[in-house]
Amino acid sequence: MATADAVGWFMTRGDEPMIDDAFQGRLLPGETIVWSGRPGQGLVFTGRDVFMIPFSLVWCTFAFSTIFGTKAGSTSGPPALFSLLFIGVGLYVVIGRFLLDVWVRREMRYAVTDRRILIMRRGPFGKFTALALTQMSDVDVTERADGHGTVRFGPAASMFANRGFGAWSPSLDPTPQFIAIDNARHVFELVQQSR
Repeated sequence: MATADAVGWFMTRGDEPMIDDAFQGRLLPGETIVWSGRPGQGLVFTGRDVFMIPFSLVWCTFAFSTIFGTKAGSTSGPPALFSLLFIGVGLYVVIGRFLLDVWVRREMRYAVTDRRILIMRRGPFGKFTALALTQMSDVDVTERADGHGTVRFGPAASMFANRGFGAWSPSLDPTPQFIAIDNARHVFELVQQSR
């Protein structure tokens, strides 16, 4: 089943020859890796950006006009520190979230074994996720004409749910997924067969 979450990517090639060594010490006895890879590198745009980009531009415009539109010495506008906070949040949503996502994806690795889905994220946002193939409910794929795509393991959470940075950066989304991988349909079918 395809979702409309991943719309497009501007990236370099993300999959490389087998990255099995990233999962050494994480495999169960007798478990073997049948596919491994990494996310596409560079900017990744998702369906959420259709809303987030215009919203963030309006936010920044309002924040800048508030701080720079107030005459010096005027007490009618909000305090400067409050306005600077608004500008900081706006700049993060416009630019910073994309830079954070690119940085986090550089250290991500994916694997499909004969038993589980493995996702390794290193760095300050480090996390290891292992999903048993037999216990997964929803698995869907979104792909482009060139074969790149995202395989999601679980239902997509609402953009307005309290998910921290995950609402704005695909690499930090709490729903496990293989983001912008080569041959997404092949990996999706491999997972389906393994289940």
